[in-house]
Amino acid sequence: MRQIRGNEIAMIFQDPLTSLNPVRTIGHQLREAVLLHNDISRRDADARAEKLIALVGLSGFEHHYPHELSGGMQQRVNLARALVVDPKILLMDEPFASLDAQTRELMQQELTRIWEEARKTVLFITHQIDEAIYLADRVVVFSGRPGKVKDSIAVDIERPRPIGVKRQARFHAMEDRIWGLIDEDVRSAWA
Repeated sequence: MRQIRGNEIAMIFQDPLTSLNPVRTIGHQLREAVLLHNDISRRDADARAEKLIALVGLSGFEHHYPHELSGGMQQRVNLARALVVDPKILLMDEPFASLDAQTRELMQQELTRIWEEARKTVLFITHQIDEAIYLADRVVVFSGRPGKVKDSIAVDIERPRPIGVKRQARFHAMEDRIWGLIDEDVRSAWA
């Protein structure tokens, strides 16, 4: 197995403001990130930054500062920043945890749309069972401390997945199966 280099992995954290500079516009931050990770001209960097902004659905917000954006928009900027390095793997640590339920669902749809276009391997950490099933091709369930893999479940729901798939019986059956795997750990944590 080939070892993965650090520049082949990009990370998106739970708090969107962790990696955004509050005194730089979104366009400036993305252009600078492109220049930092690529040996290209400023004009080419501008074009690549514009392409990334469009990819994450933020065209027209290039001159906005992070505090002027919603939490979901801030996370889309973080996703664009992560894609700047053209990573092989995106690590996403509960990136939608702080969003309200409606924005969270919209971000799930956005992530699947962006995944369809960018085709990156994504390791997505979440405590939301429905989110894991909706986004994943495979859900890996861990035990409580010490964390060990309890099961690895293939998600055999075809893509693209409309959000309505969450209301289907086969989706609920997968939720029940996964909940059954974690139920004992959750109950013992409350004891």
